[in-house]
Amino acid sequence: MTVIEQLPLTATVTYSPAFTLVPTYECFNRCAYCNFRTDPGKSPWLSLQEAKTQLSALQSSDICEILVLSGEVHPQSARRGEWFERIYGICELALSMGFLPHTNAGPLLYEEMVQLKQVNVSLGLMLEQLTPRLRSTVHRYAPSKEPTLRLEQLDWAGQLHIPFTTGLLLGLGETASEREETLMAIASSHQRWGHIQEVILQPYRPGEQEDWQGAGFAAQELVALVAIARQILPPDITIQIPPNLVSEPQTLLACLEAGARDLGGLVPHDHVNPTYRHLALGQIQQQLAAQGWHLQPRLPIYPQYDGGLPSALREQVKRWRGRLAESRL
Repeated sequence: MTVIEQLPLTATVTYSPAFTLVPTYECFNRCAYCNFRTDPGKSPWLSLQEAKTQLSALQSSDICEILVLSGEVHPQSARRGEWFERIYGICELALSMGFLPHTNAGPLLYEEMVQLKQVNVSLGLMLEQLTPRLRSTVHRYAPSKEPTLRLEQLDWAGQLHIPFTTGLLLGLGETASEREETLMAIASSHQRWGHIQEVILQPYRPGEQEDWQGAGFAAQELVALVAIARQILPPDITIQIPPNLVSEPQTLLACLEAGARDLGGLVPHDHVNPTYRHLALGQIQQQLAAQGWHLQPRLPIYPQYDGGLPSALREQVKRWRGRLAESRL
């Protein structure tokens, strides 16, 4: 069973105190439901000095995770090398300032993943759905949403012993059986490599910038899927639900009863879903405590993966674990 900071799973819900840095919003994909991207060349890249300014303002806070979330530069673009160097540099800077980076920048080249392992405690990539026909609908203009390409990323991360977060985006036009197939593919990769920390079940919600404006994923379907996912996924994979995308508190509580145990990064601003703001941490704590749940901070790497980190990262994680332990005394 997953050990989440040594408290009982039945009573504990975790979250990551996090902040997002966006190297660039530009992306060569055009997913029909995206509220994040800009066209290539239309978004200035975050400089290292700008990143340092933002990080400096956080150093007296409880934020541990720096989510490096980027739009994608085409793998064959002349700017790919510069884009990757910027991401690497931001991660290196965050580490030097005492934070723990976690990068999600779309599919990476194998060599890029090897390098990012040195400056990230974990990496992430949403599978979304392993449903090829979505490549002719919402992913028609999104080459990197090719299912086999994204599934390959999971296996590469496993081969490299990188703690990994993945997940499903729900309500893109997939069927219930196709969702289960995607969950089984994740379970299969984890059974081979033992590297997947979390699976996010992210309900699609319509945004203000997208082209598609789909209907949104129904609350009762989300609760049912959490229960199904808990049956399909190995018990040492934690199920995560983004609370800002669950409109009713009773739905979130029902998801916890069904087997979800994590709320992800409670960031000040959700860059992917900017229409949907998180409640204040105190409000979420009150809602959960009223039903007997204890909300507890965690790191972007789960304890059972600490030993596989490069030594410099392992020491930084150790310091953060000590800081969390002291905060509970």
